[in-house]
Amino acid sequence: MKNQNMPPETPIVWLNFSPALRRFDRPLLRQLSKSQPILQWDYHQTADEPNCLTTGLDLVGEYLENFDQPVHLIGHSTSGLLALLYARQCPEKVRSLSLLSVGVYPALDWQAYYYSQFDAMRYSRHLLLGQMAHHLFNCCSLRQTQTIVNILENDLLTSISPHSLYKQLIILPNHIAVPLLVAVGEADGIIDTSLFNGWQRWKKPGDRLWLCPEGKYFFQFEHPEVTAFQLQQFWRSLQGQEAPSSTSLLA
Repeated sequence: MKNQNMPPETPIVWLNFSPALRRFDRPLLRQLSKSQPILQWDYHQTADEPNCLTTGLDLVGEYLENFDQPVHLIGHSTSGLLALLYARQCPEKVRSLSLLSVGVYPALDWQAYYYSQFDAMRYSRHLLLGQMAHHLFNCCSLRQTQTIVNILENDLLTSISPHSLYKQLIILPNHIAVPLLVAVGEADGIIDTSLFNGWQRWKKPGDRLWLCPEGKYFFQFEHPEVTAFQLQQFWRSLQGQEAPSSTSLLA
């Protein structure tokens, strides 16, 4: 029986450049995989490698060269940033782009917020990460808070995020040629309403902007069912539409 949610010939690729945060994607991936296969591409940076977005982009490009057709590309936060940069660089390889917790200034992520707070408040790293844990999640216990702190600290050490205490990268808004879905948590303190609404200027016919009710920065973890529904509705809206030619995408 043919799947009614997704054309089977359209690959869906989930990018992850933050191995420490991967667990927060699993509920949504499980939900999506009930309807269609989801391909996961993970980047694990070693301690000896430079923190370089270009390296990540090159590796994604090598992987997507294996497909003889455009893919539906998804990424959360910094992984969404890399998906966006790839879609700008190679729009002919991307059927659609879904960005979760990515504002109109797409380089802004939880690490950029953390470093700006660290510089302003000069709290200890552990204390500030504890505050971040409550900012990003509804932590109900000291044990839960400590678990989140450990995950965030690991992400500071292992992700490809371009930010540091000395410099936070800024990438300006720009046009995105491929069909676009931007999803942000309604209660997110990192990607706030202004960063979400800023996408309106760049929205094309057929693009979608969605605020997850009561969602925070990791809304895909806390609200996987409704998030999966929004993604599936977006992909379904593209069925029967001819993918833009590479010539029109690059014009």
